[in-house]
Amino acid sequence: DAAGEDGDFDAKVRTLEELDRHVPALLDMKPDVFMVAGDHATPAIMASHSWHPVPFLLHSKLTLGEGVECFSERALGSGSLGRFQAEHIMLQAMSHADKLTKFGP
Repeated sequence: DAAGEDGDFDAKVRTLEELDRHVPALLDMKPDVFMVAGDHATPAIMASHSWHPVPFLLHSKLTLGEGVECFSERALGSGSLGRFQAEHIMLQAMSHADKLTKFGP
């Protein structure tokens, strides 16, 4: 967030690449669900928070794997979850963790 607000694209990339290096260790813990998201978009070109969609990644034994191969705004717009309001994140997490007896009303 700070690198985006500073308009420092290269620092933002370095920070995200550093986070990427930790993903294998997190997946080695065999979580029921692994999610990656942000609380808002902060494009470096704007040096401010924006209205842009926030990428959301969800991985579990129940995800279908629709061929999305990178974590970016453009790539994840084509994922099977599509666009949804943040208030639905926990429902998605619990569903994909197989913790609900029924999805929906």
